[in-house]
Amino acid sequence: MLKVYIYNKCSTCRNATKWLEQHDIPFETHPIRETPPSMEELEQMLAAYDGNLKRLINTSSADYRESGLKDSLPTLSTDEVFEKLRQQGNLVKRPFAINADVKLVGFKQPEWEAALQ
Repeated sequence: MLKVYIYNKCSTCRNATKWLEQHDIPFETHPIRETPPSMEELEQMLAAYDGNLKRLINTSSADYRESGLKDSLPTLSTDEVFEKLRQQGNLVKRPFAINADVKLVGFKQPEWEAALQ
């Protein structure tokens, strides 16, 4: 089952779940703010994106700007960044879709089609 972390007020998340429904792809949603991805899921996603930590971060959020993460990111270890993402789920790029075979952040339809169809 595909686990999709979303924020209900996020139009990109709504577009992603709508696309999944239209393509009869089974999934379960989890509120990203209240239950952010686990450390293990973050590690798996990081590996899927070739270690590009910034790909996992919601750089367009107010939380990102207010937290000062932009400036401190280069000096933080991966574990420190993951801890921040776990503490503030809204810092995680969304939608965040993961299962044993699929690892996707953000919703770009061609990427999702290639990974899920």
